[in-house]
Amino acid sequence: MILRRFALAAIPFAIALLVLQPANSADGPKDNQFENVRPVPPKGVAVPAADREELEVGLAALQMGIERSKLPKDPFVNERIPDVEIYSKAVKYALEYDEFFNVKEIAVAKTLLKQGNERLAELQKGEASWETKTGLVVRGYRSKIDGSVQPYGLVVPKEYDFAAKAPHRLDFWWHGRGENLSEVNFIDGRQKSPGEFTPAGAFVLHPYGRYCNANKFAGEIDTLECLEHVKKHYRIDDSRVVARGFSMGGAACWQYAVHYPTLFCAAAPGAGFSETPEFLKVFQNEKVEPTWYEKKLWGMYNCTDVAQNIFNIPTVAYSGENDNQKQAADVMAREMKKLGMELTHIIGPKTGHSYEKNAKIELNKQIDAIVAKGLPIGPDRKEIKFTTYTLRYNECAWLRIDGMAKHWEPASVTAKVNNGRFTIVDAKNVTGITLTSNGSDGSAVFPGQAAGVSLGWGGFPKNSEPKQVSFAFNGKEWTDAKGTGDKTALAKIHGLQGPIDDAFMDSFVFYKPSKAPMNETTGKWVDSELNHAVKEWRKQFRGDITPHSSSEFVWEDVEHNHMVLWGDPQSNPIIGKLLKDLPIKWTSETIEFNGTTYDAKSHVPVMVFPNPLNPKKYVVLNSGFTFREYDYLNNARQVSKLPDYAIIDVNTPANSRYPGKVVRAGFFDESWKLQANDGK
Repeated sequence: MILRRFALAAIPFAIALLVLQPANSADGPKDNQFENVRPVPPKGVAVPAADREELEVGLAALQMGIERSKLPKDPFVNERIPDVEIYSKAVKYALEYDEFFNVKEIAVAKTLLKQGNERLAELQKGEASWETKTGLVVRGYRSKIDGSVQPYGLVVPKEYDFAAKAPHRLDFWWHGRGENLSEVNFIDGRQKSPGEFTPAGAFVLHPYGRYCNANKFAGEIDTLECLEHVKKHYRIDDSRVVARGFSMGGAACWQYAVHYPTLFCAAAPGAGFSETPEFLKVFQNEKVEPTWYEKKLWGMYNCTDVAQNIFNIPTVAYSGENDNQKQAADVMAREMKKLGMELTHIIGPKTGHSYEKNAKIELNKQIDAIVAKGLPIGPDRKEIKFTTYTLRYNECAWLRIDGMAKHWEPASVTAKVNNGRFTIVDAKNVTGITLTSNGSDGSAVFPGQAAGVSLGWGGFPKNSEPKQVSFAFNGKEWTDAKGTGDKTALAKIHGLQGPIDDAFMDSFVFYKPSKAPMNETTGKWVDSELNHAVKEWRKQFRGDITPHSSSEFVWEDVEHNHMVLWGDPQSNPIIGKLLKDLPIKWTSETIEFNGTTYDAKSHVPVMVFPNPLNPKKYVVLNSGFTFREYDYLNNARQVSKLPDYAIIDVNTPANSRYPGKVVRAGFFDESWKLQANDGK
């Protein structure tokens, strides 16, 4: 449905500090030259010596107080200390990394230190008044990924009764692109403005998203961690969680809607982008020339490729009629139409990159009506249609895809449930399925089975907790998965399916070389790329990585973390230990990989693979996240640039796009084995 009946008066979208700079000034065709890339974040302004000294002294005092407060290991304090640490981290980053972008931010930083000290003083008395405050509240949590504290903003509705039991609606609001959106600016903004939408009686959750990455990778997990943290401290109605955002936040809204379609009861994406190649052609006037594996990797974040998933989530898109980012909803509408679906698309007449007043009213009306119905829970959702290109995204309501015949090709399931009877109407490129019953006897009928044959289960007590039953496809028919397959065999599963970037969406640890490299040239490259990975993680994902020496290996790291190993079998003894169980032969002279020999003096392997010491976790060789400086200039570029493995010729210097010359790259198969054709 396309609505055009609104008045012509438009209101500005940008609220101070919500979207810190218009998208058209942040990127565009001028940013298509990878040889001349401006820094993101940009360089800050000079801080007068007296102000710097005052901030440094105040920061040191706050940090000391925080560390002292952690020592008793008081559960009350330790649970809430991130609510204090977000203030010290904000000022630390701004001071240490030259991220004051306006002289006015210096005074803001002084205020943040004061607020941090006020919260710390409360905690030391066993109090936390901000937990019982309505209105604008800034909270913090400690991320499982890198142990960093991350801030988020919250609008607690005035109607919220802290002593009551009734849960409340929660709306996410993902912010727009802001290259100046430091933690200082974000926290300050979230204490001053409630944002674009504040529905009556609803919480509004503003994730920081780890800066300006369009809520991808670690930025994506930020949303899930924010929601988990909010639900620990407030009563949230799981059936009334709403996805909303505009510009870069609209792009985030599209990708959450298609990847987590039954987490939200409604989605309201505004502008933004919904895929990479077409948007860059339109918005950047960029000639997009991906490698074959980069093109396949678009399947992770291209919402157009999985437009089918909008079937599961009521979606109302908004665009200004004159906004070139209207393209996002247009291409989604096109792909949905191919599947027999129609996108509800509200268009503000004669409006650019902003919300038109009457269109906004209509948008709220439609979203509120959807929220009033709530999210169908469990078997109340009678039908689903779900598509994925990767097991990273494998759940939709009561169905989970456990295996794929081939990654980066569409795997799709259409299924229905009625009175405990599941019918898999269609399943393509799928080798494993888990169904969640409603706690009673059930059965599942699969396509292609003999007439009247069903796979059933029973014996559950009435009104018991939901039960999960798994099924496997052996190439001919579906069977009960219990007892089938080699449980010790490697297989691509959710959270262990690659590519390299997937390792940085969960807890990881870096291990650096502790000995001399086998070759000087490759050793210098490793050191440079290690430093690059640490620096860029801090800049783009706002966390600190402290590499451990490979001579100080800790077994605990194997159990709880993906291990990112830098160096070669000589310089990093851990690599040397694991080498016999990795699909590569590596000496000081040669690297033998998938039938080809490379000169070890000028080549380095990078890859992700199940850790031989703990196959439930990854081991990564010589790589951080794989998009680089050129990609920071437009959020649609911030997608994986390397697959499961690559061989890098380091004679070609690293640049803003690649770590060197990629002479070979590809994907392991579904059993983590090499493919003769490199997965093409």
